[in-house]
Formats: sequence, structure tokens, C-alpha cells
Amino acid sequence: MKQQTSKSSIGARTLKLGVSAIAMAALSACANYAGIHSDARMAQPQQYETTQSLPQEQGHWPSADWVDQFGDAQLKALIAEALQGSPTVEQAKARVAQAQAYSETAKAGTLPRVDASYTLTRQQFSSTALIPPPYAGSWQTENKGLLTASYDLDLWGKNREALRAAVSETAASEADEEVVKLTLDTSIARTYNELARLYALRDIAQDEVTRRAQIDSITAARIATGLDTQVERKTAQANLATSRSRVSALDGSILTTRYQLAALMGKGPDRGLAITRPTLGVGDEVRLPDNLPADLVSRRPDIVAARWRVDAITHEVKEAKAEFYPDINLSAALGLDAFGFGKFLTAASRTASVGPAIHLPIFDGGELRAQLKGRYAEFDYAVAAYDQTLIGALSGVATQLAQIHSSDAQLVDAQTAQQAARDADQLAITQYKGGLTNQLTVLNADVTALNADEAIANLKMDRRDQQIALASDLGGGYVDTSADTGHRADVAAQVTPQTHSVIAAAR
Repeated sequence: MKQQTSKSSIGARTLKLGVSAIAMAALSACANYAGIHSDARMAQPQQYETTQSLPQEQGHWPSADWVDQFGDAQLKALIAEALQGSPTVEQAKARVAQAQAYSETAKAGTLPRVDASYTLTRQQFSSTALIPPPYAGSWQTENKGLLTASYDLDLWGKNREALRAAVSETAASEADEEVVKLTLDTSIARTYNELARLYALRDIAQDEVTRRAQIDSITAARIATGLDTQVERKTAQANLATSRSRVSALDGSILTTRYQLAALMGKGPDRGLAITRPTLGVGDEVRLPDNLPADLVSRRPDIVAARWRVDAITHEVKEAKAEFYPDINLSAALGLDAFGFGKFLTAASRTASVGPAIHLPIFDGGELRAQLKGRYAEFDYAVAAYDQTLIGALSGVATQLAQIHSSDAQLVDAQTAQQAARDADQLAITQYKGGLTNQLTVLNADVTALNADEAIANLKMDRRDQQIALASDLGGGYVDTSADTGHRADVAAQVTPQTHSVIAAAR
């Protein structure tokens, strides 16, 4: 008896070893991802040299209501109206809703599934197949009602990684929505500033009409005393007509700019007709905040979106790796199955099943490896896109700051030139009226004064445009709070501007 038991134990162990050997052989023959990896890493803002271009000036980050600094209530109202009705904002919101739906779908993949079904089938069974008499060769009505349940054990985390990727993509879409809003705010503010420029230039052009009319009047008086001829008179009249044409051209530009503002707001062109003349002020003092490069990554929605997309692709890489391992799905079914209706609701019609289903990829012609390579390519692209976005952000801030400083320096000299040109213009008119100089001298002085006035107006408007652009480049008051949401805590804890642990794990 002992010998028989011993032989049984030896046989059992031999069987287990045989099964293990077969399993190991199967696993060794399976598809694998050996040699597929990525060395890409997200750049850190500290690695770029910015200390000279982006000095610490103890300034403040723009607030969400940064347009208030210009003191124009109409601008604030236009932006608020645009955010309520702009089609571009609605498109961004729809993309967020779509990403949230994908996230909910991915979450469903991590949970058990329960379904109920009922089928009624009228069928003639074969008399030479599996069905025995008396049903063989006869027509029968089969009633089947089942309650089924299934659950993917997700031993390798494929479904969990899909969920994390969807959550990160949702965060990226929400940041994209903020990019759209900030872009819209900036576009309206800059277009509104352009409207202010056109009004300022129109004022100058209207003043020029007045001066040219004065020159024409003086020329007429000089003709009467024999100091000028009809040549000078016709020249004066031509210059006056040209100045009036300039006013008409600016009126047309003002109207089209109003139409542009209406389009940005998502309204019809008639809405632009109600926009009155801007009353924009100078704005706040321009000073950069401290620790700008490091903090910029959480202040710019485009950088935040790029970072979340790197995180999403990271989890998709892990999901693609999990495809190489066995899937184990548990399923169970309970219900009733009977021929006809009479016995359908009886205990004898009960049917039940339970068991696991295992799927192991062995040879797929390289499909899984190609899929993983594609994911790594997307990962490399996302990292490169993040790096480019960061570089563009730093460059944008430095460029706007440099232009603001340049405009400030130009304004000092331009104001000096403007005063001198105005004095020369007034003196030339006085001398021309007194017969001490000719019309050409007056016209030259007038053109110089006109150019000086327009230069001052353009410099002031350029400077404000650059200040608007700088506020936008600093994030326009945006602060990344996506990691504060509870369902994203596990994702946000893994990928931050200071760490690449998830990215490293994906390799």
C-alpha cells in the first residue's frame, strides 16, 4: 500500500513537473518586447539658461482678471460675453466631455460585468448529428434565459493602465480648454487694443486735415499778395484731399476691426457696431515674478496639457506591455433552458456554468511588438512636444519683455522728437504766413510732425500690445489644479514637473 502511494506521489510530482515544463516552454515561445524601449526624458526648465533674459524682479503672476489693469470696463464685458458664446470654447468643452466619457469607459473595464439575456429559438435539429431522439429531425422551440457575470482579473494591470491613461488625457483636455480660453481672451484684448490704435491714428489724421486746411487758407492769402501761384494752391488742395482720404481709410479699418471683435465673440457683425471707442489705460508696472522658469510649467495651460499627454502615453506604453502577458477572465452563468414553454420555469430547466478563460499570445506575426513600438514613438513625440512647448514659453516671455523694454526706450527719444517736430511745424506755419518761407518748407515740417505723432501713438499701442502678450505668456492667471482632484491623485503623484518616475517605469 505504501509502495502504491509512493508511486502515486511520484506520478503526481512528475505530472506537475511536466505541466510546469510545458508552461515554461510556452512562455518562452510567447511574444515578448525585448529590446523595445525609449530613452526620452522631459526637459526641466532649470536646464535652460534664463537668468539674464528672465531676471528675478519680485513681480507678481497675472491674476485671472488681468485685463482689469487697463481700466476699460467694455473690454472686460466683451471677454465675458465671448467666453459665454464662442464656438471655439464650446468645441473645447465638447472635447473635455468626450475625454471624460472615454475615462468612464476605461473605468468600466476594471469592474465586474453582469448581463441578462433571453432568447427564443425555433429550430429543426439534424437527425444525424449530436441531438438524440426524440428531438432528432424534429422542430423544437428553445427558451433560454441567462444571468451572466464576468470579471477580468487584470493581473498585469492592463485595464488599470488604460484607466490612468484616460484620466490623464481628460486632464490634458481640460488644460486645452484653458488654452482656448486664454487664446480667446488675448485675441480679443489685442484686437481691442488695435481698435484703440486706429482711433488714435484717426485723431492724428483729423488734426492733419485741420493743419492742411490752414495751409490751404494761407496759400490762398499769399496768392492774393503775389507771394504764391496756383501751383502752390493746387498742391495745398491735393494734400488736403489726401489727408481727408486717410481719415476715411481709418474709418473703414475701425469698422472692420469691430467686425473682427464680433466674430471673436461668436456674434454677428452687427454686434460689432455697438462697440464704442476704447478707453484703455497704461496698465500695471511690468516686473517678472521670481522663480519664473520653474513655476511657469504650472502656470501655462499649454505646458500642463503637454505634460499630462506625456503621462497618458506613459500609461499606454504600460498597457501595451501588459498585452504580452496572459489574460485571465472569470465567468459564470445561471439561468433556465428548456424545449417548449411547459417546463421552462421548472427546477429541471436550471442551467449553470462557471470557469476561467485564459488567453496567452504565442505567435502574432509581430503585431504586439509593432503596437508597442508605436506607443514608444508616440511617447517620444509627446516628450519632444513638451520640450518644444517649454522652450517656446520661455522664449515668448523673454521676447515680450525685451520688446517692452525696447518700446520704453524708444518712447523717450520719440517724445523728444515729437516736441521738436511740433515746434518746427508751428514755426514754419508762422513764417509761411508772414511771407518768410515757402510752402515746401511748411509741408516738410508738417510731414515730420505727422510722422512723429504717429510714431508716438504706435509705440504706445505696441507697448500695450506687448504687455497683453506678456500677461498671456505668463499664463493669464491660470494655475494647474488638476492634481487636486481626488480621482487623479494617484496619477498626479507619479508625474510632476520635478520627477519622471512614471516615465522611467515605462521604459
